[in-house]
Amino acid sequence: MLLHYGKMLATSQMGGEILLAEDTLVDQQNNRHLPTKQTARPLIILGYGYTGRHLLQLTLQQETSALATSRNPAQQLTAVSPPQRLEFDLARPETWEHLPTGADLVWCFPATPLSTVQRWAETQRSRCNRLVVLSSTSAYESADDSTDYPPPWIDESAPIDQTKPRVQGEEYLRNELGAILLRVAGIYGLGRNPLDWIRRGRVGPSRKYVNLIHGEDLAAICLAALERGQPGEAYNVSDGTPRTWVEICVTAQQRWGVTTATTKEDPSPGKRISNTKLRVQLGYNLKHPDLYEALQALT
Repeated sequence: MLLHYGKMLATSQMGGEILLAEDTLVDQQNNRHLPTKQTARPLIILGYGYTGRHLLQLTLQQETSALATSRNPAQQLTAVSPPQRLEFDLARPETWEHLPTGADLVWCFPATPLSTVQRWAETQRSRCNRLVVLSSTSAYESADDSTDYPPPWIDESAPIDQTKPRVQGEEYLRNELGAILLRVAGIYGLGRNPLDWIRRGRVGPSRKYVNLIHGEDLAAICLAALERGQPGEAYNVSDGTPRTWVEICVTAQQRWGVTTATTKEDPSPGKRISNTKLRVQLGYNLKHPDLYEALQALT
């Protein structure tokens, strides 16, 4: 079977091999890639969760292809075309060689534990091309004990909490492999509706600031970072408009009749995340810049 990486997938029978681009063979039986000369770079999604699904869907819309990875592709990637499935488990070094040489990688799960991340990185120094790692805005040090309100704006120069295991792994990949870090705010979209969070009492009307990004925007930003991001740089990913939960809850009540099931007050100020670097350096224009318009589309 042959798979052409680039424009839409094309398959034909030819032994037990898959062809990526024109020059990267995949041993289908052993589920690993056999690189020859490189003319086009495969895109590999490490971890097929919520963001990975959006990312794979976007590549299909753009008539390009990508491979999605899982610990158990046959069971966990049933919604993915079999030629686009790839076995990969950070905890199992024998699966690391399944990643094709010269691929662009988007890492979608926490980079832990550090010791395993370090061992994996050593095997990839001469193999992977560009690496985008999804981090979180929780990497920034908390300002919960601050008396400042509203909290100050946070850009990529703000201090990060190096005691957190995932931050340690992310920083290792950034420093050693030149990974591009995307420090992502709260992700919402189809199947992750903040109105449902309010209904179920996960959040309530508090003064805490929250920063959000639509899953469709995050997927597009991943591709923009692969294309235009600077190796070793970090970019905040949010819609650039922090809101308090009390504002969101009041709007949810007024527009959609949604009331919260909780009255518990969250005293923390939260964060206000700046996305200026994302907009200026990556030149990305949000598809969903207005939270309330996006929520209306989800109702």
